[in-house]
Amino acid sequence: MNGDSVVRTLTVNGEARTVAFAVHHTLLEVLREELALPGTKHGCELGECGTCTVLVDGRPVLSCLVLAAEMAGRAIETVEGLQRGNSLHPLQATFADLGAAQCGYCTPGILMAARALLDENPSPSRAEIRAALAGNLCRCTGYQKILEAVEGAAALLRGEAWAPEREALYGAAVPESADGKT
Repeated sequence: MNGDSVVRTLTVNGEARTVAFAVHHTLLEVLREELALPGTKHGCELGECGTCTVLVDGRPVLSCLVLAAEMAGRAIETVEGLQRGNSLHPLQATFADLGAAQCGYCTPGILMAARALLDENPSPSRAEIRAALAGNLCRCTGYQKILEAVEGAAALLRGEAWAPEREALYGAAVPESADGKT
């Protein structure tokens, strides 16, 4: 270990992990390269896309913008920490049910930002969901299914029954023509 490296114990997904890394490495780099947690994605590495969002002490943080050396003593949660055993987190389940993830590259960051929102506000409005996810860019979706998936997960987390709207899965029904034919 030289003067440019540090050893820190980071608490990631509830587990204390002692890791050595270069002092200038970001949390994103340490999670992916040293701790073998590839769910957090490299995006712009400028803090503009939200792809690398993780939770630090329950708050969404862009892991490309924080130094890992500053994270000792803090609770870090990555997308790998959402699933419990064989059970998906309701956010993961609703995203899968609605097809809210297309290529999936942005999905881990969106899931973590949504998790922070739902932990703080179990009944967010559509506007509040949009605001919470405003820093997470997605090039594949029109965001509609993402918003619906977060609403569905919120309902499930509140213990309410939820099923996706028919239109969310199949699109709008074909309107009948004036002569009664479709």
